[in-house]
Amino acid sequence: MSPHGSSSPALPLLVLSLLLLSPPGTLAGGDGSPPSRPIVTPISKDGSTSLYTIPVKGGAPLVLDLAGPLVWSPCQPGHRTVPCKSSVCTVANRNHPANCAYTGTGQPGSPDPSCACTAYPYNPASGQCGSGDLTKVPLSANATDGRNPLFPVSFPAYAACAPDGLLASLPAGAAGVAGLSRQPLSLPSQVASRLKVAKQFALCLAGDGQTGAAIFGGGPFELQAAQPMELAEDLRKNALPLLVNPKSGAYYFRLHGIAVNGAQLSVPAGAFDLDRRQGTGGVLFSTVTRFTTLRSDIFSPLINAFEALTRDVPRRKPFPPFDLCFDASGFPSTRVGPAVANIDLMLDGGRNWTLPGASSLVQVGGSTACFAFQNMGFGATVANSPAVIIGTHQMEDNLVLFDLEKGTFGVSGLLLGRSTHCGNFNFAMGSS
Repeated sequence: MSPHGSSSPALPLLVLSLLLLSPPGTLAGGDGSPPSRPIVTPISKDGSTSLYTIPVKGGAPLVLDLAGPLVWSPCQPGHRTVPCKSSVCTVANRNHPANCAYTGTGQPGSPDPSCACTAYPYNPASGQCGSGDLTKVPLSANATDGRNPLFPVSFPAYAACAPDGLLASLPAGAAGVAGLSRQPLSLPSQVASRLKVAKQFALCLAGDGQTGAAIFGGGPFELQAAQPMELAEDLRKNALPLLVNPKSGAYYFRLHGIAVNGAQLSVPAGAFDLDRRQGTGGVLFSTVTRFTTLRSDIFSPLINAFEALTRDVPRRKPFPPFDLCFDASGFPSTRVGPAVANIDLMLDGGRNWTLPGASSLVQVGGSTACFAFQNMGFGATVANSPAVIIGTHQMEDNLVLFDLEKGTFGVSGLLLGRSTHCGNFNFAMGSS
């Protein structure tokens, strides 16, 4: 449950130049000039694992991992390799998974011209890692104006080869993982350098049975509604700072407190703080944790407050891993889910990210709804434990925008309250 990665100093200008001067992306059937438009791809939710995938590797799905520093998948025999002496090899090995032993071969910096760079892919679902050549793979998506896909785009990207066994616990048919972190070989970073677009991306995770959307490279993000709704510009104008954890590429942000029904929880002083020296504590987003998970000193006051405010709703037997479950018919229905007290995440600038019933409860049977937060345990029991991991259930039907260049993020709040949702991106091909 801990974010992976290790310390990553500032990159030399040489490395950045190498990434930027690498062969540009190409338009499918186009003239070979790099496209200036962002790209869009559908996001699918796997029913068995609740992991999210995007079909960018020849149509094969890659699992989204917000903390992942690399793109990785199994490779075919005869694949291209990257020399150990290249600066890109050094970059690929800056975020070595803590539990992954070096192979002793393919080390960065080796002057041997026959030395092929080894990278270390990490499976965020199983916590396992592997080793394999650093290579280049073709990736593809569609250019977009933020309203529709426009035309196909393909581009080469650095990726780590992985043993087939590393796919275990990923969705059936998944071809690997797309790391989305702030590191230079993550998917957003490589899209920005290859396609010469903004170093930004936006995720809109849809609920079960619907298709969400991701846009890499900035620009508008429009969802269909009674009046089509553009969401990205307002998030950029009102962006909040991300925090840097030197030991992880994950997206951390400052949380000042949590309130239930407007009353702030009493938690220990500094409960949400990020210890930059140790890389522990703090609050981060995760696309591989389904339900928001909190350290015990935060979880206990949260569930106690929610339980007190729902004392009149008939209880159901706890449904593991949930500690608090209800007869779902005991809640009136609203546009934003069951009518319960709002949970507010108290952000910088006096702003709140409000989690209404659709975000705070989850249906686990035809007539049972459970409190959709989980107890992490105490920080000392989990290596490199954050204080809070924001899971995908709470991110669903919110547009979340990350700006890697400025180190900021924005979150729309639950879109159901605005009569739209993340399944409402128009994937009908538009005209360029």
